[in-house]
Amino acid sequence: MNGGLLVAGTTSDAGKSVVTAGICRWLARQGVKVAPFKAQNMSLNSFVTREGAEIGRAQAMQAQACRVEPTAHMNPVLLKPGGERSSQVVLLGRPVGEMSARGYHGGRQARLLGTVLDSLAELRATYDAVICEGAGSPAEINLRRTDIVNMGIARGAGLPVLVVGDIDRGGVFASFFGTVALLAPEDQALVAGFLVNKFRGDVSLLEPGLEMLHGLTGRRTYGVLPFRHGLGIDEEDGLRVSLRGTVRESVVAPPVGEDVLRVAVCAVPLMSNFTDVDALAAEPGVVVRFVDRPEELSDADLVVVPGTRGTVRALEWLRERGLADAIVRRVAEERPVLGICGGFQLLGEHIEDEVESRAGHVDGLGLLPVRVRFAREKTLTRPAGEALGERVEGYEIHHGVAEVAGGDPFLDGCRVGQTWGTHWHGSLESDGFRRAFLREVAAAAGRRFVPAPDTSFAALREEQLDRLGDLIEHHADTDALWRLIESGAPQGLPFIPPGAPA
Repeated sequence: MNGGLLVAGTTSDAGKSVVTAGICRWLARQGVKVAPFKAQNMSLNSFVTREGAEIGRAQAMQAQACRVEPTAHMNPVLLKPGGERSSQVVLLGRPVGEMSARGYHGGRQARLLGTVLDSLAELRATYDAVICEGAGSPAEINLRRTDIVNMGIARGAGLPVLVVGDIDRGGVFASFFGTVALLAPEDQALVAGFLVNKFRGDVSLLEPGLEMLHGLTGRRTYGVLPFRHGLGIDEEDGLRVSLRGTVRESVVAPPVGEDVLRVAVCAVPLMSNFTDVDALAAEPGVVVRFVDRPEELSDADLVVVPGTRGTVRALEWLRERGLADAIVRRVAEERPVLGICGGFQLLGEHIEDEVESRAGHVDGLGLLPVRVRFAREKTLTRPAGEALGERVEGYEIHHGVAEVAGGDPFLDGCRVGQTWGTHWHGSLESDGFRRAFLREVAAAAGRRFVPAPDTSFAALREEQLDRLGDLIEHHADTDALWRLIESGAPQGLPFIPPGAPA
C-alpha cells in the first residue's frame, strides 16, 4: 500500500488538524504504518524533533497519533510570524531568514513546491499511508498560483482531497459547493467529497441536505462527526488550552487538598508555545487563565510569563499595561513567578538584541541575575535533566543566549526565591517535576493545595488521541475512506461551474 489523502477545509479552524489526527490514530490502530504531513504551517507553537528540527506542534501531535517519531519531513515549511507583515521562514527544521508576506507569496513560496513534494515523496516511500493537512481553504483564488499546501500539493502528488466543513458555524452546504465551484477542472477532479464536522442533533434531519449536495456536486459525504467538547489538539494559534476541554468535560476529581491553585498566564504579544501550561490545566484543582491587566494578577497563586517570538516587544507591552510593575511587586512579596523562554529572558537584567527586534541594549525587569544576548543561530535541542529531585525533559527553541550570574540552578536557568526562569518548553509535562513544582508554589502561596498523585499528562494525551480515532471509526464511512486513501479520487467526478477565474 502507498496511499495518501489531503484533508482540506472550507475555512481556517474547520477541524482539519483534528480530523487528520483522528484518521491517523484510526489507521494506526488498524496496523497501518502511517505518517502526517503539512507542507506549510503558520504557527508560533512549534516543537523540536529528536534530530533537532523545528516543526509545528500540530504535526508533532499528529505523529503521536500515528505512534511514530516526528521528523522535519512532516512539516517542511514553517512560518513563524514576527509581526503583522513578516515571518521567519523555517525550512526543513532550520530558520533561513525573515520574509514579508508579499515577498513570500510573490515568488519564494512557489519555489518551495519541489522541496515539499520531495518531503512528501520521502514519507510515502517510508510509510504505507500519508495523511496530509491543508491550510485555510483550497479556494483562496488569490493564492492558488503559488499554492504549495492545498491543491498545489494535491495536484503535484496526485492526492485525493476530502473537504471538511464546520457545520456549527452555519452555511456548510454553501461552503462545500462554493469551495468546489471555485477550483479549476484539474483541481476539482481530485476533490472526492466532504466530511461534516461539529454536528449537533439528529443526523437524519441532515441527510436530505447531504443527498441534495451529492446531486449538485456528484460528490458524496464521507461522514458526519458530532460536536464533542475538548477534542482539540495542540493549537496552531488562538488561546485555547488544548487539554483544558478534555479535563473540564470529563468526570474531574475535586482537588486533592482543600484549595484550588490559580495560575495567571500573561497573554504577551506573539506568544509562542502557550501549550506549556496545558500540563498545569490538566491537574485537578488548578485553574489556568490568560490575562492582560495588572489587577488580574492580584489573586493568582502563580504568574507565568510564557514564550514569545518578540521578547523586547513583550517587555514593552508588559510595561505599557502595568503588568511589569505588578510582576515586580509580586517578586518583592515572594509570590511565585515562572518565566519560560522569552518570558525568562525579559525577567533578566538586560537584553542585547540585534537579531529579533534589532533594538540593541534593552533593560529587562531585573528580577533574575541573567543577561541575554541574541545570537543569529537558533538553539534547537531536546534537553533532559533533573530539578526539584525529579527527572525532567523539555525542548528549547530560542535565539537568546542567557548568561546566568547567580541564583540557584533551575534547569538551564535559575531561581531566586520564588522567581523561576528557564528556556525549557514542555518541562511541566514531566509528571513528577510538575507535582514537585506545584507543591512549592502552593507552599509559597499559602494554599492548602495538593497535586493529584496519579495525573499522567502522557496518558491524557493518549486518551485525547484515542477519542479522535473513535470519532472517525464510529462516525465516518471508514470502508469508503480506506478506498479513497488506497485508490485515490473516483474517476469521472463532474465539473462544477464556474471554476477558477482565469
